[in-house]
Amino acid sequence: MKHKRILITGGAGFIGSHLAEFFLEQNCQVTIVDNLSTGAWANIQHLEQNENFSAVISCVTDERLMDDLVRNSDIVYHLASAVGVKLIMEKPIDTIDTIFHTTDMAIKKCSRYRKPFVFTSTSEVYGKLDKDVFSEDSDVLLGCAEKHRWAYAATKAVDEFLILAHHMQTNLPVYIARLFNTVGPRQTGQYGMVLPNFVTRALNNQPIRVFGNGQQTRCFCSVYDVVKALAKFPQSKNAIGKVINIGSQQEISIKALAEKVVEKTQSKSTIELVPYSEVFGPGFDDILKRVPDLTRAKNFLEWSPKCSLDDIIEQVIKDKQDG
Repeated sequence: MKHKRILITGGAGFIGSHLAEFFLEQNCQVTIVDNLSTGAWANIQHLEQNENFSAVISCVTDERLMDDLVRNSDIVYHLASAVGVKLIMEKPIDTIDTIFHTTDMAIKKCSRYRKPFVFTSTSEVYGKLDKDVFSEDSDVLLGCAEKHRWAYAATKAVDEFLILAHHMQTNLPVYIARLFNTVGPRQTGQYGMVLPNFVTRALNNQPIRVFGNGQQTRCFCSVYDVVKALAKFPQSKNAIGKVINIGSQQEISIKALAEKVVEKTQSKSTIELVPYSEVFGPGFDDILKRVPDLTRAKNFLEWSPKCSLDDIIEQVIKDKQDG
């Protein structure tokens, strides 16, 4: 592997911890920095015994720290971010502040020391766009600024513009992965993540709450597939300065997902349809359909997802049973 010293911001989070694990298996030196605001020490505790792993519990906005960490790395994976619709709705100021300022700090240090920069963005940036399949060159259509739900998408979109501006002005090698509903072991339902929430409730025979009419559809991609995709970005010259969708095209309605979870867990849980207003307050917007165009991922990264939705659900069930 070309880059042997890997820095992962948000490395104690769900995706970050799996990415750290992946690179350690490739005999890389991995440093993670995380303030544990949404990440968890339990996600990386098993990595402590590896001599190639080190963890720094601090904020990415610490300039002196980041200067030192980036200078001594070969590449930076920037995953530190606010996560989950629930957290975003409850703390929009923290959402905007965390997302923008951590990215600004990380990209500035990478620009100073000429380190490649890989950024995990989100399919949320497509907003309310009404298309069967979302391609990277699609327009962005966000909702009203008075609806806090769009704070996450808007700030991630600004991050993308900032990162691509660094590439345009300074020729910094940057890569942007737009992730579509990554799921798997270690993901918590605490911040509104749908699959771990459904599985936890099903295993406890509690009612499963589905928001709206449940007909909104999503495509869920295994974290194991996602980290393999992220590792491929810096290996592709064609991916430099590009936005690339990473996700699955196996579409399912949220109500059908709940039914599948109940079936696979042999749960006695009932499925309850809950109005958005009851959970998020009046005026909440949701996206009815979100399917990625994976043409760039296939052409630039030679990547496509391998895990089926059934495999993913079973992985999450096992994780929650073992946990």
